[in-house]
Amino acid sequence: MPEPRGPRFAPRAPADLAELAAAYPLAWLVSADAGAFLASPLPLLPVPGADGAPAGFVGHCALANPQLRMLERRPRALALFLGPHGYVSPDSMGDRSQAPTWNYASAAFTVDVALRPGRDAADRAIRLLVEAVERDRPAPWRVEALGERYERLLAGVMAFDARVVAAQGRFKLGQDERDDVYAAILSALAGTGEAPLADWMRRFNPDRPPGPGIDGAGE
Repeated sequence: MPEPRGPRFAPRAPADLAELAAAYPLAWLVSADAGAFLASPLPLLPVPGADGAPAGFVGHCALANPQLRMLERRPRALALFLGPHGYVSPDSMGDRSQAPTWNYASAAFTVDVALRPGRDAADRAIRLLVEAVERDRPAPWRVEALGERYERLLAGVMAFDARVVAAQGRFKLGQDERDDVYAAILSALAGTGEAPLADWMRRFNPDRPPGPGIDGAGE
């Protein structure tokens, strides 16, 4: 299953990168120093730029995280996002002469991280994230529900901003498949309940039939 390259799997517009990061905000933040690497899975909230792509991210992590010391020395890092993905068997394609593959949406950002110490910066980062991830829930949770425990939480957190230096995305979502194979994959996904992957396939193949519906579809 070779890694796809070329414009076929590129973002259709800069906003695709922002939408992926917003829908799947838990990213790997990877940093390096003198040949050593550290990586932390952290929720990163995209800050859209003028073109719709992320201009940066707002994040936070525990003060005890050793990666903070590395970021102080070497602020450049990678933020890696993996969106919906799934293995596609030749059986799912309706053609066993095909090779298996993996459909996925991903984005990688080179960023410069600026640490923001202090209570107010931590409060801002946490509130922005909570508001973003709770927004569509029937009864959104608010940090005030923690009462006095919220201040203790803030005391153990470091906020940061990450400015985007470079970005790339790969959206391998069936664009290279024959129409009959694409339709068969959507039918197979309907049987597995893989609604997010099917939704993103439809998004990147707008001129093709949408295929069968999936109960509870949505992101």
